[in-house]
Order: sequence, then C-alpha cells, then structure tokens
Amino acid sequence: MRTIKKTVILGTILSALPVVSQAYSITGAGASFPYPIYAKWASLYEKETGNKVNYQSIGSGGGQQQIIAKTIDFGASDDPMKADLLQQHQLLQFPAIIGGTVPVVNLPGIKAGELKLSGDVLARIYLGKITKWNDPAILSLNPSLPLPEKNIIVIHRSDGSGTTFGFTNYLSKVSSDWKTTVGEGKSVKWPTGQGGKGNEGIAAYVRQMKYTIGYVEYAYAKQNQLAWTAMQNQAGKTVQPTKESFMAAAGNAKWNESAGMGVVLTNEAGEQSWPITAASFILIHKNSDKPETTQNVVKFFDWAFTKGQSAATELDYVPIPETVVKTIQGKWQTELKK
Repeated sequence: MRTIKKTVILGTILSALPVVSQAYSITGAGASFPYPIYAKWASLYEKETGNKVNYQSIGSGGGQQQIIAKTIDFGASDDPMKADLLQQHQLLQFPAIIGGTVPVVNLPGIKAGELKLSGDVLARIYLGKITKWNDPAILSLNPSLPLPEKNIIVIHRSDGSGTTFGFTNYLSKVSSDWKTTVGEGKSVKWPTGQGGKGNEGIAAYVRQMKYTIGYVEYAYAKQNQLAWTAMQNQAGKTVQPTKESFMAAAGNAKWNESAGMGVVLTNEAGEQSWPITAASFILIHKNSDKPETTQNVVKFFDWAFTKGQSAATELDYVPIPETVVKTIQGKWQTELKK
C-alpha cells in the first residue's frame, strides 16, 4: 500500500508540472551575403529557445536549387526568384534582411573608405578595360592618393551567387557597355579575373593578395579588416557604406507592388543612398510535406524580426521595416499549409 501511495503522489506531482515542448532543429542553405547575421541569430535563438538552426553558406543558386529539391527546410537567395518560378514550385518568398555589397581592395597604404570609385570606373575594371591602379580614370577620382603603377588583379565569385546578381545588376544599370557585353545574373561570363567561392572566398583572396579588387557583403569586409571603397551614387554624391546609406537606398522600396516581394535595391535615388544595396530573401514551400517544420522556420524568422534587430544593426545590416514585417506575417497566415 505504501508503494502504491507513493506512486499516486508522484503521478499527481508530474501531472501538475508544465509540459516542456520538444526542441527542434531546422536546416537552411543558400546566400553567403546574410550568413554572418543568420549565424548570429541562430546562436541567440538556440540560447533562448533550445532550438537549433543549421545554415550553410553555399551561394544563392544552391539555395534555390536545394529548396526546390526539398533537401532543406528553407532556402536563402539574394537574387529574388521570379513570380513564375515561385508559382511553378509553390514557394513563398519574403525578405529577411537588408545589407550592402562593397568593392574591397588590397592596396598598400590605402585605408578603408579612402579610395573613391564610380560605377563606370568599376565596370571598366571588371571589363578588363582599366588594368592599372594608376589609370587616369582612377587618378581623376583620387588625385591625392598614392596609387601604384601595378596591374589590377580582379577577383569575382566562382559560384552561383546572389551577391553577383546584385553586383552585375548594378553594373548593368550604370554601364551600357557592361549591360550589352556581360549583363546580369547569379553567374556570368566574366571578361577578366579569377574566381573565389562565396563571400568568404573573395575576402580571403583580397586579404592575402596585394593589388586585388573584389566585392563582398559589408560585414565580411569589416570582419576581415578589408579596405572597402567609397562609391559615387546615382545623385553624383560620394558615399560610404553604412547602415544609414543602406537604409536610405531601401527607404522608397515598393515591397508590396513587387511580385514575390522581390525588390532590387541597386542604384536607388537619393543623395545618401549606397548604390549596391540589396535585400536577402527566404524561400519556403507553401504546401510542405512537413508543415510543422515549415512552421518552425516561420517561428525562427518571426523571432528574428521581433528580437533580432539589435544583432542585425551590430553587424551593419538593416532590419526589414516594421510595416513590411506585418505584410510578411500576413502572408504566413494566409499562404502556408497548417
């Protein structure tokens, strides 16, 4: 009898305890542009909730391919997927973060923000038409800098990349020569230079090799202590890459009017606008075979939108505006299989 009474008492105590939900793990892959903030969010989210988010930086092309193949729970791309493809694969797309792509250089004696470039000069460098650092076109923008008579070593992405899409989209807007001979895309036929994989690969090349130029997301430039360039924007003003200049470029974006919310933020108007600003997007299946897993992805990004803002600004990203977040949350409610 004594044993039975103890069992009954223990059962009563256990039934009164709160039910602890099972921790979950979700997987994503794609763009390297947002990797620093996704990694930071994942770490903070696990500490707060016990749930894990595993994200692989494989490039936007890989992110789109893997979410279509259903080998991951969410894909990430800086090249927004077109409306017909979203419809074909029954995908929901929404922006998650805004940041800036910056040209970076390794020039002895040149510090971050000192070298000034225009879109036309940048295009001619990547076309292989400006080959020396002391070319008159560069000197005219930087008359007081000690630019060497050295060959420019051009570095570009070797993988399918949303950062490349934004970079080549910008060059196509500011250079008719670039638009007609190379064009835009996640992958292009580069006229010159050598390739590095991911933002990480380009950052490593530029850090290790003198006289190089590459392009990376701003957080990679800061983390790797690379010398980014100032840029002349559409208004003709020379601006530095900052949260404020990224925000200025994103300020007039018409998210709701764009199919799949796929806004491209390059060469935006405004005296303060950084010219190679970009949003990064998340892709999830509307009618997932694992709706609970999709809802867990939604929980993570809902947490990021509400609690991850300060972490984003610390890494010099711009959080998605609150009005846009409300639109995204509405789409989660109406378009996803429960």
